[in-house]
Amino acid sequence: MTEGPLEEVPPEGLRKIWRWAVLIAVGGFLFGFDTGVISGALLFIRTDFALNSFEQGSVVSVLVLGAMAGALLSGRLADRIGRRRALGLEGFVFLVGTAVAALAGGYGTLLGGRLLLGLAVGAASATVPVYLSEISPPSIRGSVLTLNQLLITIGILVAYMVNVAFAGAGDWRAMIAMGAVPAVVMVAGARWGIPESPAWQLARGDRDGARRTIASVTNAATADELIERRLAARAKRDGGVQGRAGWRALLEPRVRPALVVGVTLAAVQQFGGINTIIYYAPTIIEETGLSAANSIYYSIAIGVINLVMTIAAVRLIDRVGRRGLLLFSLAAMAVTMALLGLAFAAGWSSVPALVFMVLFIAAFAVGLGPVFWAIIGEIFPGPARATGSSASTAVNWGANFAVSLLFLPIANAVGQGETFWIFGAIALAGLAFTARFVPETKGRDFDEVDADLLRRFGRRPPESTPG
Repeated sequence: MTEGPLEEVPPEGLRKIWRWAVLIAVGGFLFGFDTGVISGALLFIRTDFALNSFEQGSVVSVLVLGAMAGALLSGRLADRIGRRRALGLEGFVFLVGTAVAALAGGYGTLLGGRLLLGLAVGAASATVPVYLSEISPPSIRGSVLTLNQLLITIGILVAYMVNVAFAGAGDWRAMIAMGAVPAVVMVAGARWGIPESPAWQLARGDRDGARRTIASVTNAATADELIERRLAARAKRDGGVQGRAGWRALLEPRVRPALVVGVTLAAVQQFGGINTIIYYAPTIIEETGLSAANSIYYSIAIGVINLVMTIAAVRLIDRVGRRGLLLFSLAAMAVTMALLGLAFAAGWSSVPALVFMVLFIAAFAVGLGPVFWAIIGEIFPGPARATGSSASTAVNWGANFAVSLLFLPIANAVGQGETFWIFGAIALAGLAFTARFVPETKGRDFDEVDADLLRRFGRRPPESTPG
């Protein structure tokens, strides 16, 4: 793994690590569910509360605004109280936010509930990749980190299915309330189902705790050996950021290239247009002439292809590598978004528009979607990992907020087709950035990744790098 002692794990230990990863990736499921469920619920909320276009956008985007704040706060929280406790707290906030939103009696209360959900979504989206990276050995690191995106896509698909189940009755409260079930699972999992990250335990001086965690997937002798090796390696390599943790470490000159890559990919992931499809799929399809109910049914196709292609990414990321998937994904996103824009600008029927939306989702799901979350868990050194993930995730949510709030007003002003072309141009710019600056992380330890990253930014790699 990029930072932590779990390097040599027998098959039975790997199975245990996968169980921990699946359990805590419920945070990713809630991320997907709470961002996806609003797409169908909004069709009925706007009628019940007589919402105008700006109010509809704010119901969607206030969650994203809260997520940006939650992501910014999560790094310091996870460093202070630990990854496990932070994840449990985030699950509890999910529960409270779900209750407030589902029981809302008006627009203002609904906004408050969605804001609480946003705080939990943002914090979890930053904390889950950090935890996954710190329990993963190199052989499965990419797949484990991609698991977060897989659970996000499953959450989105389940949200679409929940929307279908309650669409006939127009029961948007029940749609939102179903999020309480995985929130309870997350709280219980963090409390009783997973250990603390051994990397965090070592950073806090809890050698005995780290030894117990590692021994539970290897054995006591191997745990002692790995801990000694990791402590010695860290003492040698932390010279560049030693004594500085959190935001101070993140601002060190030698860490800035990683920060640039993290925040740029975060912005491109959102400004490329993905969440206009996730949030507004039924609304967009309805514009082609289908009814609201049929639009929700067709949006399930988007959720299914999102899931299928993310599963493909889980299988490919540790074989093909991160860069190859990113380059293919961004190129395909640019092309399909341009075609989607053409379908709307030319006034084509709903069929080609739906096809291009599905192809765009497929291109995103096999590359940029999951690979972004893997990379931010791999490019930052240990002292800056939580805050590096926090900063990248906050930018991701900030870009998400801007897109979700402004998409409908801009589309109404310049046309949906033209808006999609803007997204396509951003994906093309992301392709050029990736080709020039993003290193391959597959099968590499941190020193190798950091040296490649510094070279790409025209800097001479030092003899040892922080890790």
